[in-house]
Amino acid sequence: MLVTPANTALIVPTLNAGPRWREWIEAVGRQSFRPGLILVVDSLSSDDTPRLAREAGFDVLSIPRSEFGHGRTRQLGVERSAPAEFLIFMTQDAVLARDDAFEELLNAFDSPRVGAAYGRQLPHPGAGAIASHARAFNYPVEAAVRSMADAPRLGIKTSFLSNSFAAWSRNALEAIGGFDRETLVNEDALAASRLLLDGWEIAYRPSAEVFHSHDYSPSQDFKRYFDIGVFHRQNPWIREKFGKAEGEGGRFVRSEMAYLSTCAPWLIPSALLRTGLKWAGYRLGVAHKSLPGGLARKMSQYPGRWDDTRAAVGEIK
Repeated sequence: MLVTPANTALIVPTLNAGPRWREWIEAVGRQSFRPGLILVVDSLSSDDTPRLAREAGFDVLSIPRSEFGHGRTRQLGVERSAPAEFLIFMTQDAVLARDDAFEELLNAFDSPRVGAAYGRQLPHPGAGAIASHARAFNYPVEAAVRSMADAPRLGIKTSFLSNSFAAWSRNALEAIGGFDRETLVNEDALAASRLLLDGWEIAYRPSAEVFHSHDYSPSQDFKRYFDIGVFHRQNPWIREKFGKAEGEGGRFVRSEMAYLSTCAPWLIPSALLRTGLKWAGYRLGVAHKSLPGGLARKMSQYPGRWDDTRAAVGEIK
């Protein structure tokens, strides 16, 4: 199917997007390809986020903060953007770096076998060396199209995809049941894994660029990886089909040490501390069912989702 503005929607969840939101809106306005629908799903921001979105001509859907979920909110966007056939997802802090970024991303669908595509994430200007390495490691300059045939070689990296800047075919997404409403994190990786198992391909388009990076604190790193560990415990079939995350983690650490040794050696102790915290967070996440009640709530980025620690994390098939 031919991609046109009329059959394309851009969906972005927001909550108090802050000063970068104006830059985000301006970058969207400069695009050579403008989606026919731009839908902002806002969790009752207390700043100017929804007002600025409406002034820019975007549609704004307001939801209670208690109803936000990474999978749930994006699936709501899928449903509210019908009948658009191609769906671009972004986050409020991912600023388009090129005026043809949408066009470059959507060109991936020239192949009818591609069910999803994602772009290259560059560090925000002024980002630290640790955050900059993470972007360079996960978003190289080489384009790629991946299928299940690549799993023996790439392992869990086969299904890597980020909804901070990605596009999906509605046909492909609906074929796998859409985004899982209950997953705590990694709704993109979960859907991408299902997509590959269903016979679709995933395209990486480095020519479609956004600025997106985070200078996380050690505590934030621990909590992020705790939730990732929970995710893999919920979805053991991903590791069975694609391989364990630990192998990719080891490759990342070796790359990070080499990178920092040349450009910021004074950060190596901090990076090693973070590595230990990530590993501990991940292992505790995988083993969360054996933790004392209430402890998981304190370790997670999303304590509100842990009303019943053990009931909230049943396995997802």
